[in-house]
Amino acid sequence: MTTIAIPRTMAARLRWAIHDGLTVARRDLTHWIRSAEEILGGLLFPMLSVVLFGYVFGSAMVVPGGDYREFLLPGLFGMTMVFGLVITANAIAIDSARGVTDRFRSMPMASSAVVSGRSVADMVRATLDLTVLVLCGLAVGWRPHGSFAETMAAIGLLLLLRFALIWIGIYIGLLLRTPESTAALFPLVLPFAMIANTFVAPALMPTWLGHVAEWNPMSATVSATRELFGNPGVGGETWATQHPLLMAVAWPVLLILVFFPLSVHRFQRMSR
Repeated sequence: MTTIAIPRTMAARLRWAIHDGLTVARRDLTHWIRSAEEILGGLLFPMLSVVLFGYVFGSAMVVPGGDYREFLLPGLFGMTMVFGLVITANAIAIDSARGVTDRFRSMPMASSAVVSGRSVADMVRATLDLTVLVLCGLAVGWRPHGSFAETMAAIGLLLLLRFALIWIGIYIGLLLRTPESTAALFPLVLPFAMIANTFVAPALMPTWLGHVAEWNPMSATVSATRELFGNPGVGGETWATQHPLLMAVAWPVLLILVFFPLSVHRFQRMSR
């Protein structure tokens, strides 16, 4: 009887955690949908990024073997996923400052529900942002030249990167706990998005900076998506640049393995 009761208990706890996580996700998405200005601002950013970088840089940059906009768009896809980290951290900090997180902790709910619910809600937002960005890219002439399966795989890698960065955002948001403190994150995230192969090849940077860019997790995702989309790439001689698909999976998985348990542990240890 004991051997049967244990898995049943584990299954019940898992169902409980999933149910509570989805409830929190629904709550987060409801708040987002009711905030028209937040939706508009979130969707305008990717649209303006395509127009600004595509036409301002596109008129001056040359990419061997292809159009610069086709080179640029996968970089903008990756950059948008990276900037989502700030959105996650800010949302968590707002809930902490308003006492919402403490109220959740006092309720009979799964301890992982708050962070897992936030991750689900932010993935829905990320998918919408990426959809808008892809549509804008198509409007300015960008095209995926790979197969449908390769295109979907590229989209999946971008969302995998966003999912990994969600857990970093949750952990930072739980550490900071005030919306004002998360404002300092943007200038810290910006170099992470810029010191990469987003706009130019790392080979064009100073040697030391180029090596940093080549091992940037975002560079791995961008290189892999360029390859899958059939868009112009940057190449390279380092191990990281020669194995972009492997690195585009390995980096996010590593980040999730580190920051998921840290986020849950931090939430459980927060003072009441």
